[in-house]
Amino acid sequence: MNAVGEAGDRSRPPVKDPGTVRPGGRTARVRAAVLRAAGDALAEHGFDRLDLTDIARRAEVGKTTVYRRWSTTTGLVADLLDDMAEQSVRRSDTGSLAGDLRANARLVVTTLNDARQGPLLKAVIAAATGDRRTEQALRRFYDSRVEEWAECVRLAERRGEVPVGTDPHEVVRAVSAPLYYRVLVSGGALDEAVGERAVAAVLAAVRAGVYVPE
Repeated sequence: MNAVGEAGDRSRPPVKDPGTVRPGGRTARVRAAVLRAAGDALAEHGFDRLDLTDIARRAEVGKTTVYRRWSTTTGLVADLLDDMAEQSVRRSDTGSLAGDLRANARLVVTTLNDARQGPLLKAVIAAATGDRRTEQALRRFYDSRVEEWAECVRLAERRGEVPVGTDPHEVVRAVSAPLYYRVLVSGGALDEAVGERAVAAVLAAVRAGVYVPE
């Protein structure tokens, strides 16, 4: 919309990007079916072969509905990531930072090893490298997950387990970073022992004050 349209016709509601409206009723069911179908397609054959007509067929909805609501595959993937963030597992509260970080590592390992979720995450990460909107949606997704688990570190600081001023976001990122690296870059096996080593390294760094900003 041009500058004249934005300022000149205030009677119209603001135009929203496709896939950003949070619907209810039948529209919500259609959205859920389409996003499920999109996730299945991404897990099966990646982003490059994602097709809105195929998504409509898989979801058993009219392709006109899909094209009207999302218009592009990148818009659909962005909405899928926002939905994944909303549906993600809540953080654990084991009563200790070590227990909470181990729970986080186990969740990441389980997700990346899952037959559907692992390939799905790889596909959206690949898509985000070439599309700005998908990149932003992926960042929102991971920012929300990091913030969810950052509370574990804040609680640990209140209990006196970590140095005052420890950056909670950096601690959470440090646990998952080597796990993602192993899956996406090195290609090594990912199991619970790998997660345990990541947590042990982070806990040692936390106690040494590595994550307290200077």
